[in-house]
Amino acid sequence: MNDPEIIDEMLRTAKTIAVVGMSDKSWRASHNIGRYLAANGYRVLPVNPALKEILGAPCYADLDAAQAAAHELSGAGIDLVDVFRASENVPPIVDDVIRLGIPYLWLQDEVIHDDAIARARAAGVKCVQNDCIYREHAARPELHLRQ
Repeated sequence: MNDPEIIDEMLRTAKTIAVVGMSDKSWRASHNIGRYLAANGYRVLPVNPALKEILGAPCYADLDAAQAAAHELSGAGIDLVDVFRASENVPPIVDDVIRLGIPYLWLQDEVIHDDAIARARAAGVKCVQNDCIYREHAARPELHLRQ
């Protein structure tokens, strides 16, 4: 079960979000959600080894490269990793999140890996799984940027 207080904390505290599995295809949820997060004030770092650029932003091959870029851009690292990958791909992502000291991990709708989430939580990572960051953010109008 996801804790609404942790979801609130993540959405209010995170500044830099690595979107793992972000697509350059405009009809894919990962593309639209990454664009939405960027439009709402988050620094979005696309992570997809098959692509060089998404929405005019450099795309990183892995979380190590994205973390190095985050440090270069802001002096701070990635705050949250948002995962758009099949559930079986989650354990190595959790390994990277723990190793890199990233405080928040979000697994999108239908991305579920209880063992990996338990390992992340045991390492102090605050986690959400099987939920949509767009839906949760959109339900909190006080977080929306006024344009």
